[in-house]
This record gives sequence, structure tokens and C-alpha cells, in this order.
Amino acid sequence: MQSLEPSTSLVDQAYAVILDALCDGTFKPGERLTQDDIAARLSVSRQPVTHALAVLKAQGFLVQSGRRGLTVTAVEPEFFEAIYQFRSAVEPLAVSLAAQRLSKSAIVRGRSLVEHGRNLVVAGDARATLQADMDFHAFLYELSGNPIIGETMRLHWLHLRRAMGQVLRYPGMSISVWQEHSRILERMITGDAEGAADLMRRHVVDAYERVRIAPATP
Repeated sequence: MQSLEPSTSLVDQAYAVILDALCDGTFKPGERLTQDDIAARLSVSRQPVTHALAVLKAQGFLVQSGRRGLTVTAVEPEFFEAIYQFRSAVEPLAVSLAAQRLSKSAIVRGRSLVEHGRNLVVAGDARATLQADMDFHAFLYELSGNPIIGETMRLHWLHLRRAMGQVLRYPGMSISVWQEHSRILERMITGDAEGAADLMRRHVVDAYERVRIAPATP
């Protein structure tokens, strides 16, 4: 964790840095977090840290544990299973809607996102690969034209970062993800919205299996 630069959005900065630390394992499940310690590490006052921690608690990343104060929420398998069950219904809908709104510029953007993701896999940048994965799905949500899809999935993806970051450390799994992304996009380009939605449904199911059986982080 690095010191923050003075800014009018210190709360947002503190939130982003603490969330990164939660997702990359710097803060472990069950670990106690204090405003004073984090504020000192980020070289800011307690106020932005207090607000950031309150948001993370509301989002389910932290929990009040009696006298221990705020602790990092455990990664519950049942919670991630529920997210993937939801995704298996929502994301095929997003793809079906997006396929009907696919313009030439959107095709170029989609293929660029896929190519970028593949290049990151080759480069071995797990963190950037995860962001690229999120960007590809966000592209489909936006293209669907349904703002509720994007708004609903945003928080779920924040939680998925905690699990997917581990999965995407394994190149073979990352390559499979981008092969599936490419097939979904190309099916959309052919005008087969139903086929693309079916591929997305399988992609989500396979993604859950990858998370569920991912080897423990060394």
C-alpha cells in the first residue's frame, strides 16, 4: 500500500486502495482493520479512511466483530455460488440485447478488448488480465442498452475480484477465458443472438467451476 497524493477525492482513493488490498490478499479474511493504522500507511487523516471503511462494510467486504472492530469478511463459497447463479441468468440477457445493437465501431472495440486481454495473458500480468476481463463484460453490459444490468453487476464484480484474481494467475485458465470471450463476440457479429447468449451461459458456468476448483494460492 502506497501513500496517497492530496486530492479532493481522498475518500475515493482510500476506498480503491483498501479494496485492492482486500482483493489481492494483502488483507486476509478475519484480519482486523483500524482507521489509525490504515491512515498512517496511506499518509492521510482518519476521516477519508473512516468513510471508505464504512462503504466497504456496507458492501459486505468488512464486518463488525464486537470489540475487535472491523474485520475482513470471509470468502464464503455459498456467496460466490449465488453470484454465479445470478450471472448465468443476467449475462446471457445482456449478450442477447447487445447483439442487436452491435455497430461497426462496437465490433472494433470488442475485438480490441479481446486482443488486449490475450496480450496480457501472454505478458503474465494477472492483475491487468482481471481488469481486462471486467472491461469486456462491462462492454457487453453497456452495449445491451439496459443500465440496470451494469449497475447491478458492478458490485458483484467487486466481490468476484477476490476469487477471480486467484484463478487468473494460472495462464491456461486465462487463455480459456479469452477464447470463450472471442467465440461469444464472433457469434454476436454473425447475428446469432441466441447462440451468443448460450455461449455466455456456458462461459459463466465454466467460470464458476474455475473459481470453485482453483488451486490454493502459494
